[in-house]
Amino acid sequence: MSAPEHPLSETASLARELVRRPSITPEDSGCQALIAERLAGAGFHCETINRGGVTNSWIRRGDARPLFVLAGHTDVVPTGPESKWRHPPFEGVIAGDMLHGRGAADMKGSVAAFVCACEQFVTAHPEHGGSIALLITSDEEGVARDGTLAVLDVLSERGERIDLCIVGEPSSTRDLGDVIKVGRRGSLGATVRIQGKQGHIAYPQLANNPIHSALPALRELVETEWDRGNRDFQPTSLQISNIHAGTGAHNIIPGTLEVEMNFRYSPEVTEDYLRQTTEALLARHGLDFSVDWLLSGAPFQSGDGELREAVAASVRDVTGRVPEYSTAGGTSDGRFIAPTGAQVVELGPVNATIHQIDECVSLADLDLLTQCYVGAMGRLLL
Repeated sequence: MSAPEHPLSETASLARELVRRPSITPEDSGCQALIAERLAGAGFHCETINRGGVTNSWIRRGDARPLFVLAGHTDVVPTGPESKWRHPPFEGVIAGDMLHGRGAADMKGSVAAFVCACEQFVTAHPEHGGSIALLITSDEEGVARDGTLAVLDVLSERGERIDLCIVGEPSSTRDLGDVIKVGRRGSLGATVRIQGKQGHIAYPQLANNPIHSALPALRELVETEWDRGNRDFQPTSLQISNIHAGTGAHNIIPGTLEVEMNFRYSPEVTEDYLRQTTEALLARHGLDFSVDWLLSGAPFQSGDGELREAVAASVRDVTGRVPEYSTAGGTSDGRFIAPTGAQVVELGPVNATIHQIDECVSLADLDLLTQCYVGAMGRLLL
């Protein structure tokens, strides 16, 4: 392992310890216990809320409003072939000015910055206003049914309501803080099954090829303008991700066509509108079809509120950059928190290597990110 030129900061050291724990979703591998132990010393009450084999933590200090939450996850995606990594993915290698390893950027670096920011802020302001909490799950990279949702169910039963929330997803594009996510598009998946009639390929008049029947409808679907987006959101897009038909033989007309597709949609349309419009279009083309729908998350958007302003101001003070507001990218657990009425934004490290072989994060950025979180807490809780 390459030795750093200078001693590691508290954030970098903790991030490395977390990376060294192979917490492939839905495993936590002791990450949350380490976090809880650290924050208990800063006066946080640490609670474990497990469901369906998923480890979740709700770690809170104070009982006043507003309730300010830092939300993240300790689970990581699989490494892929470890032989292709320059450094072993779970050794937390420091090479030059980078921490290498699975989860370094997505998002153990942010979680480490959460912890160190809380320690620094509480030490400097033990009588701060409001409350601070961490919501940490090991089910963000997986099916996400027993993670953040499980914690929110418990909070709802107890009448605890989140007011302000920063999700630590890697939001930055080129430089730390150049982008703040102020929302995310919705994700609506569909599996369309179109029924035809199987037959010999030499006698098409005795069969009904569902591929041929479906092509005009599929073309119309992908060419449809669903909306034009808005100030923060790109227009809704539809992508077909998989098409399957046939028996494996070249001389058989298939009896069924299966099409998988996904809408990434803006708040300018609704889930019901997309469903109804899609099914009406398929019916208009005279297709014999069925659709299985799967909503992964509705779109959410944080307006021009105090949280957005506080995070942007903190980024400017710490980095000198004026962040761009964006809603691009995939889904995050913010999709579960925003519907509770909380303001939600996302701020985290550069996302250039997330989910890739040789994932890494800048050591300097980890310290800057910690200070961004501290600055946001100061603007919201003092």
